[in-house]
Amino acid sequence: MVKSELIKRSPLRILEKSIQGGLGKGNIGILASRKGVGKTACLVHIATDKLLQNKPVIHVSYSSRVDYIINWYEDIFKEIAKKRQLESAVDVHDEIIKNRVIMNFKQDGVNTEQVLKSLTAMIEYGKFAADAIIVDGFDFTQSCSDDLDLFKNFAEKLGLEVWFSASLKGEEPLFNESGVPFLLEGCLGKLDVLITLRFEKDHVQLNLVKDPEFSSTKNLDLKLDPKTLLISEHGE
Repeated sequence: MVKSELIKRSPLRILEKSIQGGLGKGNIGILASRKGVGKTACLVHIATDKLLQNKPVIHVSYSSRVDYIINWYEDIFKEIAKKRQLESAVDVHDEIIKNRVIMNFKQDGVNTEQVLKSLTAMIEYGKFAADAIIVDGFDFTQSCSDDLDLFKNFAEKLGLEVWFSASLKGEEPLFNESGVPFLLEGCLGKLDVLITLRFEKDHVQLNLVKDPEFSSTKNLDLKLDPKTLLISEHGE
């Protein structure tokens, strides 16, 4: 399959359609679940889809290690290329990684304003015209509302979208009766899209909790395949 056809047939087109055409410039989206359910895989799949469309991405990691993020990108790309029988996969791989930057921070050592200054410097002075920012490993138990305001203003000012992951911890129940994680209740109004991930029998189900048009939970026709770690359509 050629790259243009791969982009057209990506299950992420279904996700875009489900959230009114995509997350959108100046907007904040969060993928929330317990640790190990598949948030990072989803974020990297979203980022890789953008890279395949020649849209630059900055991946902000709050993990102590960056190498595992690079490995995620390598593994996700290999699975996409294999599943869709991508032509000239090596050439496509070498082309898209030029549009990816990974930046690493420690949340207890640097505040959000400093992180955003670094991102602004990369975008404006480093002339890296990012289309999206991926934020992985941000601890929402330490902070939420004020930091999201800062990210929201940053996204609106520079005209890009920001995707976060949020790890849910503690005993059940983790969600209120509307499907919103208790962890994120206080900052729900600052989010444009909220998607939760839950284990089902043989897959991880993606549930849309909020988008710009509504705020009631519905199952997306999308799942995370635990074998390939790719987002895919049900029945695929």
